[in-house]
Amino acid sequence: MNRRNLTTLLASAAVVAAALPHAAMAQDSGQPIRLIVPYAPGGPIDVTARALAERVRDSLGTVIIDNKGGAGGNIGADAIAKAAPDGLTIGISATATHAVNPWLYSRMPYDAAKDFAAITQMVRVPNVLVINAAKAEQLKIHNLADLVAYAKANPAKLNYGSGGNGSAGHLAGEMFKQRAGIFALHIPYRGANPAQLALLAGEVDFNIDNLAAAAPNIRAGKLKALAVTSLAASPNLPGVPPLSDTFKGFSIDTWWGLVAPAATPKPVIDKLNKAFVAALNAPETKTRFGLLLAEPVPTTPAQFEAFMASERAKYQQVVKASGAKVD
Repeated sequence: MNRRNLTTLLASAAVVAAALPHAAMAQDSGQPIRLIVPYAPGGPIDVTARALAERVRDSLGTVIIDNKGGAGGNIGADAIAKAAPDGLTIGISATATHAVNPWLYSRMPYDAAKDFAAITQMVRVPNVLVINAAKAEQLKIHNLADLVAYAKANPAKLNYGSGGNGSAGHLAGEMFKQRAGIFALHIPYRGANPAQLALLAGEVDFNIDNLAAAAPNIRAGKLKALAVTSLAASPNLPGVPPLSDTFKGFSIDTWWGLVAPAATPKPVIDKLNKAFVAALNAPETKTRFGLLLAEPVPTTPAQFEAFMASERAKYQQVVKASGAKVD
């Protein structure tokens, strides 16, 4: 090694050595940790974040939830990416912010692959293909095979709704159509709730919706569940098969987890991971998340990083096939 390279290496090591104590001191200073949720208060992501903030109080101290919604989650995610990497600002990464939006938006304020350090996945929630129960009875659609057969025998007669172009419901619907070899007209609404109301009113024939949102109307008999979008069946919907039973490898769940700014030192990430994984494994957490039909998914930072990378690769193809674009 020549003298110039040795000098550069020593200088880099000095920077890292200086950063590590600073980050550790910042996190151990008694200052509260800010957890940025890139969505409005009250939704499942916000509720689970607040539940975990309570569970880690003893190990990490006070964790304050900071809701920064807008631009499909991009505003909040960008705030996480640009925060000081001292362990005092962390945040939520989700299907939209870290897998879909990089391909959906022509301009992104952050790099989902490079600007974040994974802490742990938090949650997985299956989506479910649901049809208006009255329409299902009218068309004699009792299962997934019936729906596919009807669509093939009656081209262009079916439609489906979603919470908007590029939404999880839209992309899942396009992926289903592609794998099934059918056509159904996509009707976008201004959010998931209006899309579900349209399905209940018979304005659209089927949706692929978040299980937590659809479950009350499934239980009430207003919607008929034909399949879940996870690789395995959901214990919350006994008797409802996964789409992967018919279309091998079909998987398009909703998920979210915790990330920090990219330069956050590994010891700080490890400390955060240990605290939040313990919180996710707590029986009280599993019970509370279960009410939202959400499954806790504690992971190592490396596992969550690899998972997010695989999801980005998957959604690159899904978004391209859908033709969806925002802005």
